[in-house]
Amino acid sequence: YILALLLFGLLLGTGVAATSSHWLLAWMGLEINTLAVIPLMTRHHHPRAVEAATKYFLTQATAAATLLFASVTNAWLTGQWDIQLMTHPLPTTLILLALALKIGLAPLHTWLPEVLQGLDLTTGLILSTWQKLAPFALLVQIPAPHPDVLIVLGLLSTLVGGWGGLNQTQLRKILAYSSIAHLGWMLVIVQFNPSLTLLALGTYLLMTLSTFMIFSFNKATTVNALAASWAKAPLVTSLAPLLLLSLGGLPPMTGFLPKWLILQELTKQGLPLTAVVAAFTALLSLYFYLRLSYAMTLTLSPNTVAGTPTWR
Repeated sequence: YILALLLFGLLLGTGVAATSSHWLLAWMGLEINTLAVIPLMTRHHHPRAVEAATKYFLTQATAAATLLFASVTNAWLTGQWDIQLMTHPLPTTLILLALALKIGLAPLHTWLPEVLQGLDLTTGLILSTWQKLAPFALLVQIPAPHPDVLIVLGLLSTLVGGWGGLNQTQLRKILAYSSIAHLGWMLVIVQFNPSLTLLALGTYLLMTLSTFMIFSFNKATTVNALAASWAKAPLVTSLAPLLLLSLGGLPPMTGFLPKWLILQELTKQGLPLTAVVAAFTALLSLYFYLRLSYAMTLTLSPNTVAGTPTWR
């Protein structure tokens, strides 16, 4: 009953935030969402889980308070509570930063790898996919205070997401940095072509869901644990690299499609340099996905039955 109630709270919070046109209602939806996910995080009373939930609560509360302050400031300056009628640059920038903190965009990303590392894979999946929907629905609706702000935030996120994942051995942290990089790609294009952003979000959600399910199926939380997955599930292990390389955006996988269209749109908008930088940062992400693929399919763990050669 309690689990059903919390999941209903998640659905309700996201629904309210995504469908409201009034800032106060949107703020309420985000708060319901946060309060519903915290008990899910602390289901296993492990010190790391409690620490992760505390960090998550503090960052989300800060973001929500900033958002409420910005929307009240907007109402005071312009007399408008409507989400799509944001005209003043100050509250618009503040709201943009609050939403960036909520979903973990660079440079407000530092909480995300830490929080995700303290959770189990199922709750981590909810945090990486479902929890991004409500803030993103608001992000798509607000007009950009300045075109360069979103581009800088987006490029910084793709860079940090690629750079941060390079030296990680924990899968959940790698997935957190992957999430930051993908969100960066979406943010770069959101002001020029929102439908492309939604396409990128859809493919990201689908691929992340599958990746978390494979890791959960293998009960793997580190790169070394992936090496033992051949012995557990050969079929799943042989298909997993396709998924990981798709996440990295390697053609001709599905994950390449949104990136290709985003680069094309950026070039059309007269921003070839932005497109080049984004494409180069994608190479960083691709490197650690290749590492995971290598660990899964081309290495055998020495301490499993499959890894010990039989001499005859």
